[in-house]
Amino acid sequence: MPKKKNSSFESSIHVWRARKRMTQQELADKVGVSRVTIVQLERNRYNPSLLLAHDIAEVFEVPIEQVFTFKKINEEEQKNDH
Repeated sequence: MPKKKNSSFESSIHVWRARKRMTQQELADKVGVSRVTIVQLERNRYNPSLLLAHDIAEVFEVPIEQVFTFKKINEEEQKNDH
């Protein structure tokens, strides 16, 4: 049985990159990850470490909460995921 998720996140990295006119590769280079990692983050398919989330927010000069939106998953949403 898969582990229940209590929360999820959504990334707005692509929005902030567009505001800064920055490519995925440029952001990847600034935070020390691959471009593929940035792609996965933008698609909400990768859960970043707190350190990586901090570094990305620092590049954009905004709080982490403006780049990553965290939300609690209720039981009904969990049932719909299966």
